[in-house]
Order: sequence, then C-alpha cells, then structure tokens
Amino acid sequence: MLVRDRMTPNPITATPETSVKEALELLRSHPFRHLPIVDEEGRLVGITTEKSLVYASPASDVSLSIFEVNYLLSRMTVEQVMAKEVVTVPPDLPLEEAARVMIDHQIGCLPVVEEGRLVGIISDTDIFRVFVEGLGGGYPSLRVTVVIPERVGSLARVVDKIAELGGNIHSLGTFWGERPEDRIIAFRVEQVDRETLLRALDELGVQIRHVWEPGDLAAS
Repeated sequence: MLVRDRMTPNPITATPETSVKEALELLRSHPFRHLPIVDEEGRLVGITTEKSLVYASPASDVSLSIFEVNYLLSRMTVEQVMAKEVVTVPPDLPLEEAARVMIDHQIGCLPVVEEGRLVGIISDTDIFRVFVEGLGGGYPSLRVTVVIPERVGSLARVVDKIAELGGNIHSLGTFWGERPEDRIIAFRVEQVDRETLLRALDELGVQIRHVWEPGDLAAS
C-alpha cells in the first residue's frame, strides 16, 4: 500500500498572505489539525497547526480586549508564524516508510508532493487506521499471537496447518521478537475451533504467546 492510497487528496490550504484569524477559523471549522501553506502556483512553502497559531496570537495578553485581539490576528499573516522547513513525501512511497519518516522526525503529518506541487496530506491518524485494518481490529474473530523461529518456512508451517484445519486467516502481522532469532506473529482466524487450533499449534511446537476473542476479559 502506498501513500497515495490513504492520503487526503487536494487538501484545504492557505497562502502566506492569509491572516492568522482566517487560518484559525479554517482549522476550527474542519476536522483536521494541519494546514499546508502554498504559493500561487500550488507549491508548498510552509505548514502550520491550530496550536502554533494560538501560541503566536496575543490572546494571552489580558490587557487587550477581544476586539483588539481580533484586530491584531487579522493583521498578522500566516507567513509570520508558519514552519518553513517542511518534511514531505512523494505519493508512491510505501506507507510503512512514510510512518517511519513521521517517527524519525516526531511529526504528526506529511504533506505529499509530486513534481513540486502539493497533491495531498497524510496524517498519523491515517497511518493508525491502516494499522488497525491490517491487524483486523474490530473484526469478530479469534486472535492468536505466537512466537516462531526466524527461519525460512516457519511461518508457512503455521499457515499450512491453519488451512489444513479449514481455517481462514482474516489478518496477519509479523513483528520482531525480544531476541533476534524470534519473530512474533499475530493473526486473526475464523472457521476453526479455538481448542482445535491451539492443540494443533502446540503439536507443531509453536510457542503460543496470547489468545483472545470477542467476549474475553483477559488473555488465555
């Protein structure tokens, strides 16, 4: 899956000349936290957030009336408070690499740029939705977490056994274990009895780390 598959295309933007007051109103009237700033040709020149705009405003000065505050906000432009050094990604970047960029830079969104122009924006919420979808969050099925050796064929043995039992794997995720030689596999499976599956995995010599299904109050 690529960035273009989950980004918000053609996001709402502002220009450097947009007033802070207008930018705040724009952010507060829509369900997003980041506002890309583009020039007349659609090139990305900065980015701002509601938090940044509020901190830049004189609202904390109790000596000013609300009318004076609004006047100052209408005179202050986004260019004065926006971040000009913006981390961006192309639309054809794999989604997990975009997530890695967010983690490395400790940021909550990435403007998506193609041929110098802003074409979309992807946020940590978009990434989180993919994570939930990939692991089957909310889907009523048996969830099993196992530890297998980091060897060729280890995962295939587990998958083949589930197929042999008539089970259908709804979702599957692989993660590094506590040791370099281990991999943690979390999968959701349906059409197979819980005890039958656990017994078969045990016979394979697979270490079962966690078992859960809707209605469980604790791990098995």
